[in-house]
Amino acid sequence: MPLSTRIVGQTTRTFEHPVDARWTMAYAAGLGDSSACYMDTQARPDVIAHPVFPVCVEWPVILDARNIEGNQSVTAEEASRGVHASHDLHIYQPIRAGDTLKTVATIIGVEKIKPGAAQWLRLDSYNQREELVTRTFQQSISRGVDIMGSRNFCAEPPAWPAHDARKVTRRIDIPVLSGAANVYTETARIFNPIHSDRLVALNAGLPDIILHGTATLALAVSKITEVYSPEHPEKLIRLGGRFSAMVLMPSTLTLLIHNETDTGLSYSVLTESGQYAISNGFISWQT
Repeated sequence: MPLSTRIVGQTTRTFEHPVDARWTMAYAAGLGDSSACYMDTQARPDVIAHPVFPVCVEWPVILDARNIEGNQSVTAEEASRGVHASHDLHIYQPIRAGDTLKTVATIIGVEKIKPGAAQWLRLDSYNQREELVTRTFQQSISRGVDIMGSRNFCAEPPAWPAHDARKVTRRIDIPVLSGAANVYTETARIFNPIHSDRLVALNAGLPDIILHGTATLALAVSKITEVYSPEHPEKLIRLGGRFSAMVLMPSTLTLLIHNETDTGLSYSVLTESGQYAISNGFISWQT
């Protein structure tokens, strides 16, 4: 059934998450990132979280968005065709161990695009001082699904930084180990069986278990931070990209750096077969 555009402007419930060092350290360790800023509680008990950690507290909110009145017009089979298409994370301050985050989502747009029905969420996370910590604009696509009504947005997603993939200034290999998706599932607390259960993945028509798009994003961000801002991920203020090809395990991804400036860079991530796992990637940081 078509996705109703009447859902635009509606919000989810607010979800609260106490964030402790055990969780933030596990997330970084699961990515193979042992940077002291994430792991050394002797130097600072309130270690910071990895820049992509906000996806962990956003996951229950994303699931709850399916319960918004009007979303029920999409059948369970149609919902299973939904894919996380793009991610644009704005970081206003780093998340620290000891924070309590409250996260809520607003459906800001629905439109028909060639692959199907596209839905835009804005996810806002606030800390215990009611300060906005992160804001994510996420696009999901329900392939082969139509919409009911015309294009409807209550707020337009912000424009992305310019991207030109013709120039490559650096290539970095990113190994993805067998079982990486299972590890990420547990450390991120993002439970979708296509990433952890082979039978479920095969029954869904996939060639095998696939890596989460946000895990691919986090691996790329770790490598970029290691090269361009070692031990200072708190300087990152915006990051994102489009998720395209599936990532199988084990495999080796190739991170391509395209354009570097004083305030950020653009990048792509290729699979072993040369497909774009992430295209139009970008990272911005404070100078």
